[in-house]
Amino acid sequence: MSSPQCWNKVEPLPLLVGDVLVQPSDAILHLGVTFDRHLTFIKHIGSVCRQCFFQLRSIGRIRRYLDEDSTKTLVHALVLSRLDYCNSLFFGLPMKQIQRLQAVQNAAARLIFRKRKFDEVTSLLKKLHWLPVSQRIMYKLLVTTYRCIHGLAPSYLSRHIMSYVPTRSLRSQNLGRIVVPPPARLVHFGDRAFCQVAPKLWNDLDSSLRLAPSLTSFKRLLKSHLFDLAFNH
Repeated sequence: MSSPQCWNKVEPLPLLVGDVLVQPSDAILHLGVTFDRHLTFIKHIGSVCRQCFFQLRSIGRIRRYLDEDSTKTLVHALVLSRLDYCNSLFFGLPMKQIQRLQAVQNAAARLIFRKRKFDEVTSLLKKLHWLPVSQRIMYKLLVTTYRCIHGLAPSYLSRHIMSYVPTRSLRSQNLGRIVVPPPARLVHFGDRAFCQVAPKLWNDLDSSLRLAPSLTSFKRLLKSHLFDLAFNH
């Protein structure tokens, strides 16, 4: 995978593995996520949107027979679960890509409250207490960071997160900060890597969130913080 500028300088060649000639591909499917060679996730997001709108149309056909709570349950199971799957990969993508996913969430909110296509949606999201897509991505990254700090995440993630220890005694040593690595060499992809993104997002949190005593309390405080950030700023 590389930036479009670098990719244009080389000609992809097939690879011989045993007796099989493997041809280069523009995209691969791994754990349900389509990775394209430039990590734009355009194909993957397009696929997610199509699946979600299909499910919304299916729910819409029986909406008259469902109460509000049942509709919420179906939307969570069949739509929001798809929006949230591996969504931390979307951090740093162009906003037009995030807006495609946000359009799905907006349609889901309107379906629950039986609103029309172009009805105002912000109040519906607030009533459902749903974080918008951008904040859902941040939520996933920050919860993963909390898990890393407290030994609740796999080692391949945890090794990228180190607690900040000042060289001399400072008040900041007890505020739960983590080390921010040097700037990434690969601007197109390095700045979106977990090891780069997580420390910056984490250190921007208030110390009361960073020092939350349990994962449950951290999730509750973080959701309230991101909800306020999304709707009250």
